[in-house]
Amino acid sequence: MSETSEPAFGGRRALPRNASNAAEDDLPTVELQGLMPRGVNLQDYLHVANIHLFKERWDTNKVDHHTDKYENNKLIVRRGQTFFIQIDFNRPYDPRRDLFRVEYVIGRYPQENKGTYIPVPVVPELQRGKWGAKVVRREDRSVRLSIQSSPECIVGKFRMYVAVWTPYGILRTSRNPETDTYILFNPWCEEDAVYLDDDKEREEYILNDIGVIFYGDFNDIKSRSWSYGQFENGILDACLYVMDKAQMDLSGRANPIKVSRVGSAMVNAKDDEGVLVGSWDNIYAYGVPPSAWTGSVDILLEYQSTKNPVQYGQCWVFAGVFNTFLRCLGIPARVVTNYFSAHDNNANLQMDIFLEEDGNVNSKLTKDSVWNYHCWNEAWMTRPDLPVGFGGWQAVDSTPQENSDGMYRCGPASVQAIKHGHICFQFDAPFVFAEVNSDLVYITAKKDGTHVVETVDTNHIGKLIVTKEVGGDGIKDITDTYKFQEGQEEERLALETALMYGAKKPLNTDGLLKPRSDVVMNFEVENAVLGRDLKLTITFQNNSSNRYTLSAYLSGNIVFYTGVSKTEFKKETFEVTLEPMSFKREEVPIRAGEYMGQLLEQAYLHFFVTARVNETKDVLAKQKSAMLTIPQLTIKVSFTISDKGEGQGY
Repeated sequence: MSETSEPAFGGRRALPRNASNAAEDDLPTVELQGLMPRGVNLQDYLHVANIHLFKERWDTNKVDHHTDKYENNKLIVRRGQTFFIQIDFNRPYDPRRDLFRVEYVIGRYPQENKGTYIPVPVVPELQRGKWGAKVVRREDRSVRLSIQSSPECIVGKFRMYVAVWTPYGILRTSRNPETDTYILFNPWCEEDAVYLDDDKEREEYILNDIGVIFYGDFNDIKSRSWSYGQFENGILDACLYVMDKAQMDLSGRANPIKVSRVGSAMVNAKDDEGVLVGSWDNIYAYGVPPSAWTGSVDILLEYQSTKNPVQYGQCWVFAGVFNTFLRCLGIPARVVTNYFSAHDNNANLQMDIFLEEDGNVNSKLTKDSVWNYHCWNEAWMTRPDLPVGFGGWQAVDSTPQENSDGMYRCGPASVQAIKHGHICFQFDAPFVFAEVNSDLVYITAKKDGTHVVETVDTNHIGKLIVTKEVGGDGIKDITDTYKFQEGQEEERLALETALMYGAKKPLNTDGLLKPRSDVVMNFEVENAVLGRDLKLTITFQNNSSNRYTLSAYLSGNIVFYTGVSKTEFKKETFEVTLEPMSFKREEVPIRAGEYMGQLLEQAYLHFFVTARVNETKDVLAKQKSAMLTIPQLTIKVSFTISDKGEGQGY
């Protein structure tokens, strides 16, 4: 058997996969048709002397296509919109006897039926939605063309050629990197799948390269500035490299659904050597702590230059980088923050908190978690793969949480479909639905193996969903785009619809659901300031004519913002006696020394309170988190003028 370095391709595939924008093969400069007679000199025919692309920032092409902000000296245009080029020939162009066309090529194995080889004919009139070139000016040896691109064109960097027909074959310009042309998605084009009809929203979700990302606590929302930098030098090439690294077929890069789904997988490095390594263990010895990043540019440029994942990221860093990727390619995008975001580990659309019979949390059975906040992205696009009405904002998440079709990625999932519980539609709608609209279910795991649902909290998850307001740095509440108001019939109907579509896995509760207890428990956490003591106030309300005694248990934990506990710093039990129709308050002091030695980056104090009504065996359960605020430091400077006119500062 002879050895060969040539790859073998079986089945119906005639050519290798065309999955790299950077890879290329030059087209031949001369394509002869048969033998050429002696004495014929092809240089006597029409010949291209020069090509002008009008690619300076102030030129019409970049201004009209809203690409003048890109720090890139190549021509950058948006698909579905006309742009201009000028071709200088060796003699005046005569349309009666001269025939030429412009060609655009991307990748190594160009094919016209795949959209990777685009012949652009010279036509009398341009047609919307179709490639074509129209002569708009002829002057001496120069011809100016208006070129119309298809709104379904592949997004990427194309190589450009001009081909001239002769009686003996084709003369083609040689490869010239100066004529390379980037073609992007176009939110200004009605035929483009990412068309957005509001000019202020286009300004915000495509052209704004700085922003804020919200974090913190539901009752204490904070913001961090983030530089998306989608127009910075090298970022566009870095974003194209991300798709190359994913070995994404070039023909799929015309579809924003596929591009955003690949992007959600590639921004994290969990299973594909993507952009960012996630770390939630507070150990960052081999990289940059997530909280130290202030923008996407350094991350993307480092990833492209080193060809290795960058360390480290957490949800807001993943969301910030993903936002840069989407906006840079022309897909309208924004970062979203969900407060009390559920991580549904077993896809049953509810958060299952398992309790021991004494009221303690059973950490072995409890696999679901509630993040104090979680950031993801929304991308704007049509969804022709879904029923009418499910286009618009799509939730996409690059933080590696759960596996989707073999990779750590999430979305795009229609926000409208999530709101109405239509989670049968791709991609990953059940997971996003659970993040914003699942119930918190407290279940006692009995020693005989049965499970008893003690109580259901329908209001804890998805308390508030926000994004940056258009044209400012304020908060825009978008909770109502994901869910109906808590307690409304529509909200329960959406949950029932989600369950109807078969996403819920039955929980073995043996049909046991306890009736509502006569006793109501709640608690509040005093404003928690770093280094200071605080107080936790637990209230009990007896709504019956019976006298009750309760055994209560308090657990205080240091948790990551993801809801995962690092260590328990407080454990306390106490007894409560409630007279008929009475109200009682218990106060539990939390000393600073109890939690200070256990703190970590992005840490929260999480409190879990359970109480058992001894007479009825009812179990009451509540949990809340408190974000530690840093004490405010005020520096006062006094300045006096002496009699000599000299200033003195203190």
